[in-house]
Amino acid sequence: MANELRLDILGTSFSITADADKAYLDEVLAKYRAAIKNTQKISGISEPINVAVLTGFLLCDELNKMEKSESKVSDEDLEVEQRTLNVIATLEQALKKYTDE
Repeated sequence: MANELRLDILGTSFSITADADKAYLDEVLAKYRAAIKNTQKISGISEPINVAVLTGFLLCDELNKMEKSESKVSDEDLEVEQRTLNVIATLEQALKKYTDE
């Protein structure tokens, strides 16, 4: 179901149509507006196109860092996984031995 969203950001206004829920689109827009305010605050930049570009870059940086941190598996995680697999194998052997008797 397509929904229309009116964007009024950095002195520019236009509408977009998206297949997402209206509440979701409003949430994304609110987050983008907050990101723009943060960019303006930390950079001191006021030129709208520069703010928009820098905000997009910072959001992509944040997304990239999140993706990398989610994909990292620590040595400790691997050790826990291996121990769990060993326990499962031991239990399977014990159950097989018990059911074979």
